[in-house]
Amino acid sequence: MKLKADIIGSIARIMEAETRAGEKAVTTAMREAGTGLKSAWRAQITGAGLGARLARTIRSEAYPKGRLSLNAAALVWSKAPVIVAAHDTGPLIRSKDGFWLAIPTPAAGKSLRSGRITPGEWERRTGLRLRFVYRRTGPSLLVAEGRLNAKGRAVASRSKTGRGKVTAPIFLLVPQVRLKKRLDLARDAARAHDAVPGLIVVHWVS
Repeated sequence: MKLKADIIGSIARIMEAETRAGEKAVTTAMREAGTGLKSAWRAQITGAGLGARLARTIRSEAYPKGRLSLNAAALVWSKAPVIVAAHDTGPLIRSKDGFWLAIPTPAAGKSLRSGRITPGEWERRTGLRLRFVYRRTGPSLLVAEGRLNAKGRAVASRSKTGRGKVTAPIFLLVPQVRLKKRLDLARDAARAHDAVPGLIVVHWVS
């Protein structure tokens, strides 16, 4: 038995065509993998109840920009990495000064600047003084003497008779708190990574 093989056409042109096909396949595959991972992370964030605004901080980009390459890569990241990473890892949060974390109750309202109000800002805004209440079981409290308005927020009482005046808990004080892990970004990243070879094969057309 004799076996004969012939190359039809120019070997250089054939290899050049295959290289171009490979560059296009790899670049397209990486672009699709990055876009798919971005969509998966955004879906995780909204599904965890963290809101569309945080989900939109997830971005993707393929490299090199504007050209095809056998070494193409995709980058997926968040423009709010600290917040996203906190929900992904579930860290233990302690007070910066080593004492208490002040967690505002609904009676505290919100900060006019950052959303989460601090005890100092609350006192300046309302003109009321906070009083520390230690509890052996459960979180200790910062409370204030005043009244609750229609929105359930504590404000200064103008009543001379004390009518409607209450002692309202404004902040819960805890030494530390563990943020609940609500995301698993590594799971989706691994799936996107494993899908890359198949995407390259699908897009490799000579």
